[in-house]
Amino acid sequence: PTRGGVASSLNEIAKASQTGIVLNERAVPVPDAVRAACELLGLDPLYVANEGKLLAIVPESVAEEILATMHNHPAGQGATIIGQVTDQHPGMVVAKTGIGATRVVDMQIGEQLPRIC
Repeated sequence: PTRGGVASSLNEIAKASQTGIVLNERAVPVPDAVRAACELLGLDPLYVANEGKLLAIVPESVAEEILATMHNHPAGQGATIIGQVTDQHPGMVVAKTGIGATRVVDMQIGEQLPRIC
């Protein structure tokens, strides 16, 4: 995920595959400093650019095995499962929030932050 963050990447995948994606917001790793900056600036961290990250969609039957393999590599230490693909709500991303509610995670319109590089 790069410009538009995890939310935009997941929306592109859901739309292209015509599947639904259920995202567990609490499972998305967001460093404390990034979370604090987003709160201060009124930004949603799901839409913040995060270059150099991998978003992998794999069969559920091998997800834990792949995750364990990723953890064996220094760059994969923080790898985690953040959601699942579903037949419900094709083409959409729905997030389960930290308080147990659900919300639609739309494709970002415009940019939260100006590009500086």
